[in-house]
Parts: sequence; structure tokens; C-alpha cells
Amino acid sequence: MVRKKLGRNRKNRCRFCTKEGCPRPAFVDYKDVGNLKKLVTSQGKLFSRKRSGLCAAYQRAIGTAVKRARFMGLLPYVGE
Repeated sequence: MVRKKLGRNRKNRCRFCTKEGCPRPAFVDYKDVGNLKKLVTSQGKLFSRKRSGLCAAYQRAIGTAVKRARFMGLLPYVGE
């Protein structure tokens, strides 16, 4: 019986970093609701770094962007 490895060796890469590295300062636009919804659970919680695959700088920037989008009314505070 042959067992297949289902992507266990594949590392999650940060979707915002380029091949040259992580651009500084790490900035995520809070008005880009489509990208922010991909990084938030249905309950309104942020995905962890391990689950989202983001680097530390962008994980902090995502947290700030989600808080701003919630305050502006673009994202809900809690899920439906």
C-alpha cells in the first residue's frame, strides 16, 4: 500500500512578501475587504499565523487593518 503525502512538506508562504523578502514597512489596506475576509473566520476571529501562512510583520498589519475595517463598518465584529 502506497501512502501519499498530502502537502505535509509544503510550507505556507506569506502572500504579501515578494521574492526579495518582506517589504518594509508592512502595510495592508483596510479597504481591501476581499483579502481581509480570507484571513478572518466565520465567527470574526483572525486566523493564526500557522493557519494563514503570514509572516510576523504582516500578521500584525492584518490585525490592525481588520480593526480599522471593523471600526469603519466594512467588516462585522462578530460572525452571522
